[in-house]
Amino acid sequence: MNKTRFIILVFLMSISLIGIILVQLYWINSSFQKNDDQFKHHALVVLSNVSEKLNNKEMVDFYTSYKKFKDSTGKEPMQDQLKQLFYYEKDSNTKEVLIYSNTIIPEDFGIDGSFFDKNASAIKVRDFQAKRKTQIYKDNSLEGSETNMGVKPNVTIQKNGRLGVLDRVQFELLFRDIVSQRQIHKRISSKLVNDVLNFELYKSELKTPYEFAVYKNGLATKIKSEEFRYDKCTMCSVPILLDAEGKSDYKLLLRFPNKTNFVFSSMLPMTILTLLFVVIILVTYTSALKQLIMQKQISEIKTDFINNMTHEFKTPIATINLALDAIKNPKIIDDKEKVQKYLQMIKDENKRMHAQVENVLRISKLERNELNIDKEPQEITDFIEDAIDHVSLILEDREGEIHTHFNANRTTVLLNDVHFTNVLVNILDNAMKYSVEKPIINVFTDNIKDYVVIKIEDNGIGMTKAVQKKVFEKFFREHTGDLHNVKGHGLGLAYVKQIIEDHNGEIFVESEKGKGSTFIIKLPLIN
Repeated sequence: MNKTRFIILVFLMSISLIGIILVQLYWINSSFQKNDDQFKHHALVVLSNVSEKLNNKEMVDFYTSYKKFKDSTGKEPMQDQLKQLFYYEKDSNTKEVLIYSNTIIPEDFGIDGSFFDKNASAIKVRDFQAKRKTQIYKDNSLEGSETNMGVKPNVTIQKNGRLGVLDRVQFELLFRDIVSQRQIHKRISSKLVNDVLNFELYKSELKTPYEFAVYKNGLATKIKSEEFRYDKCTMCSVPILLDAEGKSDYKLLLRFPNKTNFVFSSMLPMTILTLLFVVIILVTYTSALKQLIMQKQISEIKTDFINNMTHEFKTPIATINLALDAIKNPKIIDDKEKVQKYLQMIKDENKRMHAQVENVLRISKLERNELNIDKEPQEITDFIEDAIDHVSLILEDREGEIHTHFNANRTTVLLNDVHFTNVLVNILDNAMKYSVEKPIINVFTDNIKDYVVIKIEDNGIGMTKAVQKKVFEKFFREHTGDLHNVKGHGLGLAYVKQIIEDHNGEIFVESEKGKGSTFIIKLPLIN
């Protein structure tokens, strides 16, 4: 995949994912704000209802005391006629006359204000009565108004009653003037406020813990819940116990400590579903991105592998072609010694190419579990010496040295002679290839509990931490400036790791850039 196209594709996918997440977060936030506003509205409605009920409760209690006292005085109130209304109607056919009268009479009670509150001064309580009378005269009995005023009506209907609206207004003015002088704890109690609040909140389905307090002119009073804490963000308020002018010094403050959780709980199912889909999208995106990166890496590895394999085969093929051309030369074809030399070169190069192909096939078979590895009890030191013999000619050519330090007392393990020898040869070969100067290699053996540990230490170019993490991956090769300055195709150490793990062992590498590397093989002993 083209690098530019890959970057554009990843960028577009990332922008789309971020857009989806932002839209979902915006929706969640908008839903939360909407639910929060609804909660505040319901809370204010509850507070208004509570304020009205507290006012009504106080007025009812006051009216009960007022009525009881008024009825117990036994005194006739002073009465003055305030207003009288007459209505006169005459039927011209029947000569029947109807007279309706409505008389409003105020009743004044002199009441000591201390009855209602010790701080209240003497007050005058005024009540109003309405007397209504309907009189019907028949047979021209009212003819001659001056002389017949003493005539009794044929029908008289008389009713007495209070002026409902006027009476209530008069009483409320009286009530509010008196109770406004009382202290707050004599007007309401914490229990009363809590009971009314609890009822109203339950009715409004605001079933969440709450705290309340009554404040006077910004200062707390004794009317409050035990754990009330002032917090402007989670609190709402409403005036209570209004005076005759509709004003009040008192405010009822209501706080919901778990408001956020309550508001969020109403949208929890949809939020969980939304977040679940976001997680699924994230996982899908991550997986797709990982697959894209892997495909890109595989594409690069494939190209690198082809280049390296081409390079690995190019040299033997060129050598074989040169040897064949030399053999065809009439001057050489009769020289059996030279012909034999060139034939051996052809055989060696052919063997080398065959080994490369076999290495690739072995890795493939190992991954498919098709490679049978039979293991027998073997002495580990014998294999180390055998592997050293395999690389001795190359080591001499490089003027290098190998030093052995066999410190292990127990060295018998289950091994496959061919594959394990290949493992040691591969590591020793890398130690020589990646040594800029004359290769100096040290091989150690030690026992740690029920394991034998082999350490192969070199003085090569070393590896960075990043390279150490990938050095056992298939096709991985560290670039050293010139891609092909070190022969190989990145399969050697992957093969080594597979074989070691098949022997129930472990392999590690310790290295520092410019200071060489140490490969550590850990294998279980035969008990």
